[in-house]
Amino acid sequence: MENKKNKDESKNKEMIEDIKQLGTPNLGLDNKEIQCITIIGEIEGHMMSAPQKKTTKYEHIIPQLYAIEENPNIKGVLVILNTVGGDVEAGLAISELINSLSKHTVTLVLGGSHSIGVPLATSGDYSFIAPTATMTIHPIRMNGLVIGVSETFEYFRKMQQRITDFITRTSDIDKENLNKLMNSRDELVNDVGSVLIGKEAVEYDLINEVGGLKEAIQHLKNLISDEKSDENSQENK
Repeated sequence: MENKKNKDESKNKEMIEDIKQLGTPNLGLDNKEIQCITIIGEIEGHMMSAPQKKTTKYEHIIPQLYAIEENPNIKGVLVILNTVGGDVEAGLAISELINSLSKHTVTLVLGGSHSIGVPLATSGDYSFIAPTATMTIHPIRMNGLVIGVSETFEYFRKMQQRITDFITRTSDIDKENLNKLMNSRDELVNDVGSVLIGKEAVEYDLINEVGGLKEAIQHLKNLISDEKSDENSQENK
């Protein structure tokens, strides 16, 4: 009895530590069909963000995704997003990794999924956005020293093309509308770009559906159920 109590306490401590460090209650270790991953705050890349900022570290997310892919018990992944954006290469790397998972994947935008959070929101098999959630779409930016030569412009152009290609590949928005939203001068003060709220993101075919946690989990369960039905049908033939 004492041993069981000690094991339970140890497991609870590990779960609390996972939540504190990685924002998730488990790491694909339990026999659950659905794994939840949260991407919040600023996406941190090779450079560390300021200590007072909430961040999602790509070196935390990538091992989680690998563990999910290797775990046969996990059938689906729910990615919950509330991010201001951040490091472009880290965000795009996570997006590509989510998109390449063999598991069913649903994304849910809560609060916001801005800047490089846009490809993260479109990286799954199906996407939801809360009615009050927002998505800011703008051209790529760079902080720090910028050398004013044609090579710098070409680098920016190629980085922007990578993001645009990913978004148009993983959502139903066409390139012309996406570029219009990115370069709009009517919505953002002292900046270019657009802010889409809830159903506006759906109307532009950037996100599949307006909904919350209930709808996202139900859709994921439906995808898993359909796959099981297909497998049973194949076995019975």
